Amino acid sequence: MSTVIGAIIGVAVLWAILLYNGLVKARQMAEEAWSGIDVQLKRRADLIPNLIETVKGYAAHEKTTLEEVVELRNKAQAVPAGDVATRGIAENMLSQALGRVMAIAEAYPDLKANENFLELQNSLDGIEGEIQMARRYYNGSVRDLNVKVESFPSNLMAGPFGFTKKTYFEIANEADRALPQVKF
Repeated sequence: MSTVIGAIIGVAVLWAILLYNGLVKARQMAEEAWSGIDVQLKRRADLIPNLIETVKGYAAHEKTTLEEVVELRNKAQAVPAGDVATRGIAENMLSQALGRVMAIAEAYPDLKANENFLELQNSLDGIEGEIQMARRYYNGSVRDLNVKVESFPSNLMAGPFGFTKKTYFEIANEADRALPQVKF
C-alpha cells in the first residue's frame, strides 16, 4: 500500500514539475521574443536620424513632419522596457509618421533619386519586415504563455508561482490601421 501511495505522490510531484517547467519555458519564450522586437525597433530608431537629415536637405519646409518623427522616436524609446502596450502604441504612431516622410519623398524627384535616401529607405523597409516577423513571433509566444496561464491544470501552478498573462504587441487604435494621409 505504501508503495502505491509513494508512486502516486511521485507522479503528482513529477506532474507539478512538468507544469511548472512548461510555464517557465513559455514565459522565457515570450521574453526572448520581445527582445527580438526590441532589437529591430532599436535598429529602426538608429536609422531615423540619418533619414531625417537626408530628407531635410531636400524638403526643408517639411520641418514639422520631420520634427514629429524625431519626437515620436524619442517618445518610443522612452517607454519602459516591460510596457509592451504603451510601446506598441508609440511605435505604431512612429510608423505612421515614417509613412508620411516616405510620402513626402514622392514629391521630390531629386530626393527619390538620392543614393543615401534610397539606401536608408531600403534599410527601413527591411527593418519594417523584420519588425513584422518579430511581432508575429512575439504574439505567438505570448499566446502560448497566456493559454498555459489560463488553462487547467497549469493555471493551478501559474497563480501561486506568479505567472501572469502578457500583453500582445498590436495596433490598439483602429484609426492607426488606416493609410497615412499626407496633405501639402
